[in-house]
Amino acid sequence: MDRKILSNVALFLTALIWGVSFVAQKEGMKYLDPFSFNCVRSFLGGISLIPLIFIYKITHTTEQKHREFKHKQHILIAQAGVSCGAALFTAMSIQQYAMIYSDAGKAGFITSLYIIFVPAIMAFFGQKLNRNIKISIGLALVGLYLLCFKNTTGGFNFYDGMLLVGAFFYGVHIIVVNYFSTHLNPTKVSCLQFFVVGILSLPLMIIFETPDLQSFIDCRVPIFYAGVVTCGIAYTLQILGQKNTPPAVASLILCLESVFAVLGGCIILHETLSVKEIFGCIFMICAVVISQIQVKYFNKGLGQLFRQEGEPIEDFDR
Repeated sequence: MDRKILSNVALFLTALIWGVSFVAQKEGMKYLDPFSFNCVRSFLGGISLIPLIFIYKITHTTEQKHREFKHKQHILIAQAGVSCGAALFTAMSIQQYAMIYSDAGKAGFITSLYIIFVPAIMAFFGQKLNRNIKISIGLALVGLYLLCFKNTTGGFNFYDGMLLVGAFFYGVHIIVVNYFSTHLNPTKVSCLQFFVVGILSLPLMIIFETPDLQSFIDCRVPIFYAGVVTCGIAYTLQILGQKNTPPAVASLILCLESVFAVLGGCIILHETLSVKEIFGCIFMICAVVISQIQVKYFNKGLGQLFRQEGEPIEDFDR
């Protein structure tokens, strides 16, 4: 029981760190342009994960140690790092540019929709969408309308749309990670993917932006938080937390990231939300939570609620 409580606390802290990272990203845009911020942040994140590689190596011994096996592992890790890094680079770049003009809290809620995009993308490749996912998508659309639609601007904000596209690519990133995750050292893959993001951001920073040393110095706190704290510390807490927590429970706790993004934006950046936007946030967090409910319990509950007297639940679930 103590381990479960500690694991839940670790995941809670992970969600808190990730949520506040939207504040750091928003604050960082006062000093640096998007590619400059992501470049340095990603290199710091990769460096901060290097100690974890050695810790993982010590705590996870493998029975197979043949040279050929190790060579194949290194190739797979390289492929995984490049593929995951490319997807993450796309998502981070779009999101970071949009955050120049969008609030941190709103960005946190829209980005959280990657949890719904994952099954939606898989459905495109033939995987059936479960009933809870369909309901989640409907709730998310209502939430997006309330959160982003503004009569004064004639519709949706362009940068809110960019955040939604960024959330889609975060979903792609999760699918790519899931594809490569079997039997690979997760710390090595994560470390490599951050270096890939930094390398891809570097030439774009040089071509399109003109950062100077003083800008990096002025932005040292947001960069340190987004790089070392978000990537290194939060990643470690996530690994520790998920060891003794069921995946469904872990996902629900990590969903609090979007709530902490709003609270962080309100407390630190003094952002405000209208009543309509607050209801939009409520709809979106409900969509995220419902998307994580185990399907068999979800269907059973709906079956008991809607089935007619004498009708078996199994008929409703087909």
